[in-house]
Amino acid sequence: PMLQRIYGTAWSKPEELKDYLWRLEEAKKRDHRKIGQELDLFSVNEEVGAGLVLWHPKGARIRKLIEDFWSQEHVNNDYDFVYTPHIGKAQLWETSGHLGFYKDNMYSPVDIEGQQYFLKPMNCPFHLHIYKSSMRSYRDLPIRYAEEGTVYRYERSGVLHGLMRVRGFTQDDAHHFCRPDQMPEEIDFVLNFSLNILRSFGFSEIHAYLSTRPEKSVGDPAMWEAAEVALKDSLDRSGLEYDVDAGGGAFYGPKIDLKVKDAIGREWQLSTIQFDFNEPERFDLTYIGEDGQPHRPYMIHRALLGSLERFFGVLVEHYAGAFPVWLSPVQAALIPIADRHLDYVRQVAAELKKAGLRVMVDDRPERMNAKIRDAQNQKIPYMLVIGDKEQEGGQVALRLRNGENPGPMPVADFIARAHQEIAAKS
Repeated sequence: PMLQRIYGTAWSKPEELKDYLWRLEEAKKRDHRKIGQELDLFSVNEEVGAGLVLWHPKGARIRKLIEDFWSQEHVNNDYDFVYTPHIGKAQLWETSGHLGFYKDNMYSPVDIEGQQYFLKPMNCPFHLHIYKSSMRSYRDLPIRYAEEGTVYRYERSGVLHGLMRVRGFTQDDAHHFCRPDQMPEEIDFVLNFSLNILRSFGFSEIHAYLSTRPEKSVGDPAMWEAAEVALKDSLDRSGLEYDVDAGGGAFYGPKIDLKVKDAIGREWQLSTIQFDFNEPERFDLTYIGEDGQPHRPYMIHRALLGSLERFFGVLVEHYAGAFPVWLSPVQAALIPIADRHLDYVRQVAAELKKAGLRVMVDDRPERMNAKIRDAQNQKIPYMLVIGDKEQEGGQVALRLRNGENPGPMPVADFIARAHQEIAAKS
């Protein structure tokens, strides 16, 4: 007979139940699928295929802003960018172990000139081959490769969910290769780098989970112990709260997971810092040490945002679509009170664009209050209303999407205010 699963909750105080019910209702309002449609950010079309995302212009603009910030921060922190193919020969995935351990999540192979090729579920094997493409010296390490690589994983239709669970997604991968003596410093680096990026997107509550060696594992136990000590010591130095998941590591290495709390207290796993003692062995990675002999490097996987699709979905729900100014696809809507103000409005719009702001002019034949309401519904941070007084004084009348009304100000003052909020990522 068909079984029915029933979930229940219990609370020690009425206030806790009230808070729980509020979070349930708030979660419905913040559903990224609903907001994504209302703000025209993205869609998933059955004709294209379930679990495959179409980024609309506004959503793509936000994604580009995320990618630009991500890229610049990686440049500032001595990463090298790499790009890798979307498919690879079966032999590659046999060497990496994916065909042995991960085949159920991979798509069926394509025959190309008698050779089987698979869509990539991960970027790692390609990065390993880039490392192997030339002889490495101990002086070359650490090496940090970063890629926003699109991967494809077979997810059953029953688990697909908006942007949170998809079949094609872009993973912000990085792989660090270092000497054993560099390992503690490299862990400190990647942990602090991850925390700084997450905080820049407005996530202030971050909790860490340290997963240690399981019963079945590969690699030298001494390497496991050294890696676990390095991860734990780095967490201690960071001052971050963390829990230990004893035996919860992957068979190929221990890891740190970073989980953030959103605006309504839900926890989302985003960043992972994962040791791997398996792949360097499988691909026979080496570097030449000071003694002139080959040595095996340590390898660290790092996914910072996880996937751009899922991270975008978390951002939508965290901000309920009201993105901070620096991420808003349209930062200011210019609203003329009458047609006679249009020439001045377009002049102001040109000045704002020249200052690097993203603006739109609402020249529809609608009433001013309707235009303001539409801009608020589109979560545009600034509404600049312009009538006779503003035109004569070279000003704009500023309104905010939260209903505040700072009033008239010179155009230059508005630009300075916007630049300040963008720089602060507030």
